[in-house]
Amino acid sequence: MCKFAHKEVKPLDLSKINIKVPITEKKGMVFYEIFVRSFYDSNGDGIGDLKGIEEKLDYIQNLGVNGIWLSPIFESPSYHGYDVTDYYRIKEELGTFEDFVNLIKEAHRRNIKVIIDFVPNHTSSMHPWFIEARKSKNNKYRDYYVWSDKNTNLTELSDIGQRAWHKSGDSFYYANFWSEMPDLNFDNKRVRKEIKEIAEFWLDKGVDGFRIDAARHIYPQNRIQDTLIWWQEFGDYVRIIKSDTYLVGEIWTSENIIGKYFKVMDSCFNFPLAEEIIKAATSGRTVNLKLIMENTYPKYGNINKNFVDAPFLTNHDMNRVMSRLKSMEKMKTAAAIYLTLPGNPFIYYGEEIGMLGEKPDEKIREPFKWYKNSGKGQTTWERLDYNIGKNSTSVEEMDNKNDSLLNFYRDMIKFRLSNDVLTKGDIKLLNTDDKTLAYLRTYESNSNLIVHNLGDSSVTLTIHLPQDIQLKGEIIKGKGDMNINNGDINLNLNRNSFIIIK
Repeated sequence: MCKFAHKEVKPLDLSKINIKVPITEKKGMVFYEIFVRSFYDSNGDGIGDLKGIEEKLDYIQNLGVNGIWLSPIFESPSYHGYDVTDYYRIKEELGTFEDFVNLIKEAHRRNIKVIIDFVPNHTSSMHPWFIEARKSKNNKYRDYYVWSDKNTNLTELSDIGQRAWHKSGDSFYYANFWSEMPDLNFDNKRVRKEIKEIAEFWLDKGVDGFRIDAARHIYPQNRIQDTLIWWQEFGDYVRIIKSDTYLVGEIWTSENIIGKYFKVMDSCFNFPLAEEIIKAATSGRTVNLKLIMENTYPKYGNINKNFVDAPFLTNHDMNRVMSRLKSMEKMKTAAAIYLTLPGNPFIYYGEEIGMLGEKPDEKIREPFKWYKNSGKGQTTWERLDYNIGKNSTSVEEMDNKNDSLLNFYRDMIKFRLSNDVLTKGDIKLLNTDDKTLAYLRTYESNSNLIVHNLGDSSVTLTIHLPQDIQLKGEIIKGKGDMNINNGDINLNLNRNSFIIIK
């Protein structure tokens, strides 16, 4: 029988889902996403590796982040690793278990948490499970995957609009993303057990959590309740092993669906918000950004009042933000916005130095630029097409320039993590014109007012504070002219600038 056949679904009882660690302990993070093979090469083969990341932990620590997310490190036939052939082995070119354990140890010594990219939705077609499964309908691994039956519509598209069913012998199997990445069958209890045991293995190695790839695709969208129930089961299991395990889900869809996952994940990436921040920074207009903020935060809060958002700008699947903004000034504006919003921000490697890149995927994952030209540890696995010549940007060039994008990121991240209002506080959007964005962040009895001018000219505005909010009137970050009159904040801000007042 086709495991994706229509099935009666019991509603998920959200009241029975318990987060076993106080959510405030999972706030206060800023993560740095590392595409491992592009970051730093420790052995001269041109490919970034785990030992290379360990060697550059001082850079990561100096950036100010207190968490790193590693792209898939499992054995895989591809460069990207999202088609796994062995969940218990590290891809040889990336390093050894000893390298991994040492990286974890050294990161933890610096109070940096490490989460790894976990790919449970599908395997590679070269995984031993699938090799066995396609041999015969009676093979014990057959039911690890999703196969058609006589009632299956073989012309239906997957949830991402691609061909879903692929021929193998006289049968067809389901693959949401690509024919060579067959989906696992989570109606099979043995599959569920395998995935939980894989997670346990890596937790025992010291990881602090998982970025869950394709988290919403465990079942088709008409079975979202089953997907949520699975993630509840998985979350309960891993927190028995390690109570503070951090789970952040890739739920790449609308805020309506993302919100449903805030009861079964600690965090979810805020894709709608990311898009609107970039559009606002590009256009200088804030109407749509305000609308998405007004819509998402209350919606997520109604699902889970203690939700931890995961704001970001772009990641390894998206055109790089600098290629969209084309301006260091606007880049700083976009960064200043998302680094002052609620949740745990995620920074894509190279974003902090303004690296460029547009699809295909390899070009948005180009080697990290340590040097203007070349030097020790520079990876070379992929030819540089975007970050070269007059478009080149590097740590070497930005490191000691006070006004560089790199030092802007360092300053903003460290400021954020030293401020409980920004790391743990709630948010209230304030009324301003279409060129500006203003919000209050409040934690316990303390508040910060954050105001951004996204326009290309200076602006004068007055902020009317809620009656229950009182500020000291002290500028703690950013620049601008300010005075307080009868509780109102009068401001003059330069183009593409921001100010934070306590």
